[in-house]
Amino acid sequence: MAAECVVFVGLPGSGKSTFYRQRFAATHRHVSKDLWPNAAKKGVRQERELRTALAGGQPVVVDNTNPAIADRQPILAIAREFGARAIGYYFSATTREALGRNRGREGAARVPDVAIFRSAKRMAIPTRAEGFDELYRVAIAQDGSFEVSAM
Repeated sequence: MAAECVVFVGLPGSGKSTFYRQRFAATHRHVSKDLWPNAAKKGVRQERELRTALAGGQPVVVDNTNPAIADRQPILAIAREFGARAIGYYFSATTREALGRNRGREGAARVPDVAIFRSAKRMAIPTRAEGFDELYRVAIAQDGSFEVSAM
């Protein structure tokens, strides 16, 4: 059975990393540029980690903002190269919601507000036409739980 490549798409502060910890940490390798804060070529390292996982048949979650189609295409191309199912999760938090969640963070976990605005400007809601085999929308409910629905 081929591995799966899960791609998160969403603003900083939209719940991506929390969702990973709750839903995928026990089963999927975590690939995120945030894991290598001092790496000079984060994109190259991300590709290497992704290829290594998929070559070994290991399911993987790419946990970055991935706001633009151009950001997602190399990931989807690698998934196809290894015959992996490409599954997208779009975190539909508004800029206001992401800013609020981000303001509750401390230390290195908090990103500058401008990073959220920059990502929001580049955000293109993912579609199956990009090459996703499955696509889901994730929203944070009032009680803080995640609501997932097919797109």
